[in-house]
Amino acid sequence: MLDIKYLRNHLDDVADALKIKGFLLDKDTFLALDAERKKSDIESQGLAAKRKQTAKRVGELVKSGISVDAAKAEVNEALAEIDQSLSSLKAQAQSVELKIQQFLYDVPNTPSADVPPGNNETDNVEVSRWGTPRYFDFMPKDHVELGEQNDGLDFEMASSMTGARFCVLKGRMAKLHRALTQFMLDQHTDENGYEEINPPLIVNAESLTGTGQLPKFEEDLFKLSVDSDYYLIPTAEVPLTNLVRDQIIDPDRLPLKYVAHSACFRSEAGSHGRDTRGLIRQHQFEKVELVQVVAAEHSAAALDSLTHDAESILQKLDLPYRKVILCGGDLSFGSHKTYDLEVWLPGQDCYREISSCSNFLDYQTRRLKARSRLSGDKPELLHSLNGSGLAIGRTLVAVIENYQQQDGSISIPLVLHPYMGGKTII
Repeated sequence: MLDIKYLRNHLDDVADALKIKGFLLDKDTFLALDAERKKSDIESQGLAAKRKQTAKRVGELVKSGISVDAAKAEVNEALAEIDQSLSSLKAQAQSVELKIQQFLYDVPNTPSADVPPGNNETDNVEVSRWGTPRYFDFMPKDHVELGEQNDGLDFEMASSMTGARFCVLKGRMAKLHRALTQFMLDQHTDENGYEEINPPLIVNAESLTGTGQLPKFEEDLFKLSVDSDYYLIPTAEVPLTNLVRDQIIDPDRLPLKYVAHSACFRSEAGSHGRDTRGLIRQHQFEKVELVQVVAAEHSAAALDSLTHDAESILQKLDLPYRKVILCGGDLSFGSHKTYDLEVWLPGQDCYREISSCSNFLDYQTRRLKARSRLSGDKPELLHSLNGSGLAIGRTLVAVIENYQQQDGSISIPLVLHPYMGGKTII
């Protein structure tokens, strides 16, 4: 959520910046709401002053010859009228505040000055490449063919027990998926300095509001049919970032670096017809998620660090990838700046996203009230960042396709041998 004071003082600048995201800020609505809020404040202050003056009139009335009891009765009657007006005004003010809050909830984060213009993913700008795509002396297959050939991926069975966009992993393919998970967690905890967290897979509406999924993107979530507002998490970003909700963090603890492996659940609303084949876009998938909470002055450097941590997984798996900076039109609602890592998939003959690493500045922490006393007694908002380190299903796809052999078998990356019980091939 944007800072209302900053928005008030830099309305035109914010509106211009948000155009890069394709968002047209309704300045007239904001100005009208803010004027209504200001009017309520002025009227409330006026009534409060009037009440204070009225309460002092008992003595004045007595001096004019009115009895004490009569003076008190007259003053109390006047105070009751003022209190009634104040109560009505307070209700109006609360209504306006709710409207302003809802307005701010619907305004995306402003993009960084170095975010390139563009409308969609085709306008993202490549920053770097790592590794060289393997040359095949045979026609490479995609992961669906290879998974079915090795009796490791069963989409038909998953469809019969649940529906479309689910998959059953079997045998060594399931073990390879587990090996990737364990390898990623070990890398991030032992080498990259993250604290491992095992979070709930169900969160309440307040948690999702804190990280920006609600109220804007409820259709993308799976909501539980129970009395409370419970949702399945779309990513472990939600519970990890909520670890600092309503807290004032000791500066000595910063930066906070959390990692979690979790199942993730997304309805994929609006994505009909996209990536319907295979594991690329599922309703249920697993991810190793990275979250950092840092002082504002360190968030730019933290984005580079977090992105490097995600890259380290791809490099140790020897998977070719490229790094791109997202253009304004492809930048997520809450992100200030995002790097995507796109892994090479020979079965699709293209690079595909496997991680998004984003800096949210104080957009989430303002909602969460996550602060620290960094330079004095007054608490200051921290900055939050997150990224996939990595999406496990998509990493499985990349390993299957990049390490396939001509006979359809799959070599196991060297770094995963200890996690596969010494097995070197599927």
